[in-house]
Amino acid sequence: MNTSHYLSPRVFKINVGFLLSAPLGTSQDSTFDFPEVHVSDDLSLYYLRGPIRISRTKEGILVQATLHAGLQSECYRCLDPVTMDSVFEIEELYTPVGSPSSEFHINDDAALDLAPLVRAEVLMNTDERVLCRPDCKGLCPECGVNRNHVACTCAENQIDPRLAALRKLLDSK
Repeated sequence: MNTSHYLSPRVFKINVGFLLSAPLGTSQDSTFDFPEVHVSDDLSLYYLRGPIRISRTKEGILVQATLHAGLQSECYRCLDPVTMDSVFEIEELYTPVGSPSSEFHINDDAALDLAPLVRAEVLMNTDERVLCRPDCKGLCPECGVNRNHVACTCAENQIDPRLAALRKLLDSK
């Protein structure tokens, strides 16, 4: 299957009309390889790639894929931008409209819209605690500079005034 005929990188729709009229168990394999794809208003990817299989079942169309998505995040210590690769598996059944057995449906025009599914999988499989590098020094709590880029002149020994009594105990030992 030539994916460019079936999937628009902006709307993620796959025409499965040919598969709906095929015998049960018929499947079609393909590969996604899209640079800079817009999934939804709140998610754009640098790339989306990987093998995908769509299969005709008694209930509808089964979509199976292992996809790699390149996305932009930020380091949780220093807030620098981080480009990361998110790998996720998809195994979802698309059923005809009106069927209550699935969250995802085949549209009346025999198309599957993969955008909501891809968006959900990317967001669920993205780690919130991304580091730009393992030894990230973070932001200075006093002046706010990124300690990875600038040597901070703030005192390293400054202690929260609420913990000063504990510091005195440690210093007295």
